[in-house]
Formats: sequence, C-alpha cells, structure tokens
Amino acid sequence: MNKVVFVPAFFVPVGKEKTVKIPTGEKTTGFFFGGEKDVVRREKQWVQTGFSDCTVDGERLSDDLSIAVEKLNQDGFEVVSVTPVTCGNYDWNFHRGGVNESSYGYGYGYGYSYTSSLIITAKKLT
Repeated sequence: MNKVVFVPAFFVPVGKEKTVKIPTGEKTTGFFFGGEKDVVRREKQWVQTGFSDCTVDGERLSDDLSIAVEKLNQDGFEVVSVTPVTCGNYDWNFHRGGVNESSYGYGYGYGYSYTSSLIITAKKLT
C-alpha cells in the first residue's frame, strides 16, 4: 500500500525596520501645567509588511518536510521519494518614447521559477 503526502511551501516574510515608542513605566511631571506624562524610549523593531513573491522559506519547508516524514514513519510507512513541484512567475513591460511617442520603444521581460511544494511518496512496511 502506498501513500502520497503534499507539503506546501510558503514564501518568506518581508518587512522593514520601524522606530517604536515603548513605555518604561516611569512618569514625569510637566513643566507648565504640572500634568504627568509617560516616559518612553525609542527602539527599532522589525515589522512584517507582507511576504516575498519569489523567495521560498526554505527553513520552514525543511521543518514541514521533517514533520511529515516523521508522521509517516510513526504510521509504519517508508519514504520512497520526495519530489519538488516547481512553479514560475514572470513580468514584462513595453515603453514607447520620442516625439508623439513614435520615435522609439523598448521592452523587457523576465521570468523565474520556485519550489511551490513537495510531494512525498511512501510505502507501507510489512
């Protein structure tokens, strides 16, 4: 008896450094009106803004593969093969220029592939 397991790949998170205000728990008294104000310190933190559109999170994919193989082994299966599934993406653009946009033009295009998932094939041990 054979079993096939699908392990999806995920893209790596992308983000940027952002300065945030963190309260210290201390209070200070205002000079003019005497009101209390929280004391804060500024700290740079990485903030996720989304996910990459082309870079797969290899570390997570490796961990997910390890978990799937371990579960198959616990269920009495032996892994026969691990096959990557490759997908692709592309983009292009064309620009006209010159007088009345008729003198010249140029274009470009690119494409790339990435591992979108893994397929594990296993057979039952007897």
